[in-house]
Amino acid sequence: MSARPDPVVAARLVEPTPGKRSAGRIVVVSNRVAIARKGAVAGGLAVALLAALRARGGLWFGWSGMIKEYPGRRPRRFSSEGIDYATIDLSPLDYEVYYAGFANRTLWPLLHYRPDVVAFEQKFFDGYRRVNALFARRLQPLLRPDDIVWVHDYHLMGLGAELRQLGCNHPIGFFLHTPFPAVETFLALPRHREVVQSLFAYDLLGVQTENDQRALTDYVVHEAGGSAASDGKLRAFGETTRIGAFPISIDLQEVAELTASPPARREYTRTKNSLGGRAMIIGVDRLDYTKGLLERFLAFEHLLETHPECRNRVHLAQIAPPSRGDIPAYADMRAALDEAAGHINGRFSDVDWVPIRYMNKAYSRSSLMGILRASQIGLVTPFRDGMNLVAKEYVAAQDEDDPGVLILSRFAGAARELESALIINPYDIAEVTSALHRGLGMSLEERRERHGAMIEVLRRNDLKVWCERFLDALGTPRRQSRSA
Repeated sequence: MSARPDPVVAARLVEPTPGKRSAGRIVVVSNRVAIARKGAVAGGLAVALLAALRARGGLWFGWSGMIKEYPGRRPRRFSSEGIDYATIDLSPLDYEVYYAGFANRTLWPLLHYRPDVVAFEQKFFDGYRRVNALFARRLQPLLRPDDIVWVHDYHLMGLGAELRQLGCNHPIGFFLHTPFPAVETFLALPRHREVVQSLFAYDLLGVQTENDQRALTDYVVHEAGGSAASDGKLRAFGETTRIGAFPISIDLQEVAELTASPPARREYTRTKNSLGGRAMIIGVDRLDYTKGLLERFLAFEHLLETHPECRNRVHLAQIAPPSRGDIPAYADMRAALDEAAGHINGRFSDVDWVPIRYMNKAYSRSSLMGILRASQIGLVTPFRDGMNLVAKEYVAAQDEDDPGVLILSRFAGAARELESALIINPYDIAEVTSALHRGLGMSLEERRERHGAMIEVLRRNDLKVWCERFLDALGTPRRQSRSA
């Protein structure tokens, strides 16, 4: 387990002088908002942003999730558990071309190195720009003079430029939660130059890893004819911005509290009782073609084929809530997974044992922590992933006296930090199988050593550190100084 440079070095390149940060309100903007409610189910991005807003206070602005033929012109304002919200609705057309179209049929597959499933139509791009402009028009009247605006993810790459067009000179930062692909892949996007140019309206661009930073910098230098400085400054399109790698993390205290909660303990006991002394391998992912789910099933099948002693001794439990079911590629993938799970279970099941427990539903976070804690192996095998917070949550939920083993794709951003996991190539089914066999037989001493090293990384770079590092780096620049 060789050491790598500290994964936050790139972020330090753009940190301002201590004491320069504004004390203004944080305004978080994302495609969807997640309302803070106890026990609510939330994804990785939502969990991170809720924790940041609880820590600093502020406003969360975004789409309500509602589709209405005649959306209202004013945002809906409300508060929940100390967080202020402002949400807007989308028309059916805007939903179709902006969200289902350009965001999820064009950008999402491209950012995850899947140009083969990219669908590009000019109406998608036009709708994307129109909705980014709509967000800007609805948000701008809500801003206070000393606000700091923090925009999140690929849905809103153009929002900063639209806010600038309205005269907004607030500090505006952007954080991309997905990977940013290599130049050759990104060039498959017909309007790639316009997308990257819009990013230069932001004062700070945050990405997950040094690989993502290098890929975006390569585009700026080699495709846009710009320049990059050692302090993180990028110059192109007559503008200057800054870039840094800020690996997102989890709130260790929150995970500890959830894991100790009554719902988690009940779920842990329920899961353990259902196993009857067998081991369990757990996977938790949205139903998405980037997650390597079919290959995960095939690797488990290969384990049962090549290691007969594992039959009737281990389960693979896969939690995969459906998403984006109206997009053909997702429907095709779900059908393939249903078929594979049925085939494997039909081939290997016994009267008292079913190899794969495949669940197409979401669990509350407290229940999920109990399931993670009850699992001997956490199997995280995305083909590409910006970070993957489930990998970090699996480590955090373990019993430090008897921890499980994390098997982690080298193509997840988390692999840059969690080097003590068993790092695998998710395309290599034999390698995943070997890691599964090794994990099931790993000694307690080695499991403790690996777990301890990963927990230490998570303690150094927890969610609070991620949030403060980004906001410190954003600082208080004003528009007139950005092109200096």
